[in-house]
Amino acid sequence: MAVVLSLAGCGAIGLGDDDKATASKSPSPLPRIDCAEGKAQVAGSGSSAQQNVMKYWIKQYQRACPDVQIAYNPLGSGAGGAQFLRGATAFGGSDSALKPAEAHQAPGVCPDGRVINLPMVGGSIAIGYNLPGVDDLVLDARTLGKIFDSRITRWDDPEIQELNPGTDLPSIPVRPLHRSDDSGTTQNFQAYLAGAAPETWPYPAKKSWQGKGGGSASGSSNVVEQVNASFGTIGYFELSFAAGDQVKTVSIDTGADEPVAPTPETASAGIAAARVVGQGKDLTLKFRYGLTAEGAYPISQVTYEIVCDKGNRPETLPALKSFLTYTAGDEGQRLLSGINYAPLPDSVAVQVREVVRELS
Repeated sequence: MAVVLSLAGCGAIGLGDDDKATASKSPSPLPRIDCAEGKAQVAGSGSSAQQNVMKYWIKQYQRACPDVQIAYNPLGSGAGGAQFLRGATAFGGSDSALKPAEAHQAPGVCPDGRVINLPMVGGSIAIGYNLPGVDDLVLDARTLGKIFDSRITRWDDPEIQELNPGTDLPSIPVRPLHRSDDSGTTQNFQAYLAGAAPETWPYPAKKSWQGKGGGSASGSSNVVEQVNASFGTIGYFELSFAAGDQVKTVSIDTGADEPVAPTPETASAGIAAARVVGQGKDLTLKFRYGLTAEGAYPISQVTYEIVCDKGNRPETLPALKSFLTYTAGDEGQRLLSGINYAPLPDSVAVQVREVVRELS
């Protein structure tokens, strides 16, 4: 049975013939995974920020557990939460925690239980740009807020120049890009702007874009594509998309001694400063967006897997628990930095594993 990762607009991606041929020539050790008994199909959808790591996880899980088929469709966080609440999927993926009020809209989705958010993978929200001749660019929350609200409109604006002394900034229009779909990445980016520069970003941190003007595209991959296509563009997306498409990224002036670039290590430092604010088995995190610690990237996020604490479907529960045990475990977390994601802090990962063991 082939592994399936449903990608909107890209078809199914899995362990194809070339992968199998390569594996047969130089097989790597199988991941250590406690597979569920019997065959099962587990569907999930949501965050496009985690689609690259989900592809990796599914491929590795499938090698060890070929009788379980995991399908993940990266439709965006808003759609992922909505599909889960309709009962269409076994889990949802979201870059912002599903609020209790949202979960109460579908009281039948978790019989005798409730919807919970489990942080599973961290990452930086990279600010990617396309400026000829500019390989290093520094911005801060204030300038980012003005850029994405169409109040700084040219790249040689004095406020940008002040943050980049000695850099020859081109006199071309700024072309900000945002997500057109409801997105947890959008919500987290706007939460950073509102938290770190409230005087320049007066908008609420919603999954839908709130700023004025600018272009838009659906999904992280399409935002990256548009940034790569035109000079003067700037957009936001999870770091693995920037690394995969070789997009130049902004370093953030946080007030620390040195600007901070987005990396798995700097993202982990930012996530480590977050605290759990969820109740019971819900592990929703709250970030500190005004963070000025050295080496801590301030625009970080976690992707949550949305599940039921009780009342999960009996036909998919064993496979769901097996898969989430793998993704939250050492085997699933230890290689994340190599694909430009940030592993969960140990203190959070331990709690996630405990909750997954108790899902019913």
